[in-house]
Amino acid sequence: MEITDILVPAVILLAIVLWAWALMDLSKSRFKSGRANLIWLLMILFSPVMGSILYFQLKKGYTERRPRQFQPKFN
Repeated sequence: MEITDILVPAVILLAIVLWAWALMDLSKSRFKSGRANLIWLLMILFSPVMGSILYFQLKKGYTERRPRQFQPKFN
């Protein structure tokens, strides 16, 4: 049993998990424009690994921040 017998499936599994996580996060994010959402979707679908990595690195500039739902007032 060689190291590649374990390493290759592990890398493939991690790539699939990253891809699925990026797609789920994309569906929850609020983008400033609808076009940005479509561009990121196409980028993640056609280039799963690089598209997902770039999405997580650059999404902050394209999304709107929501105010917190729960804002307690401590007096």
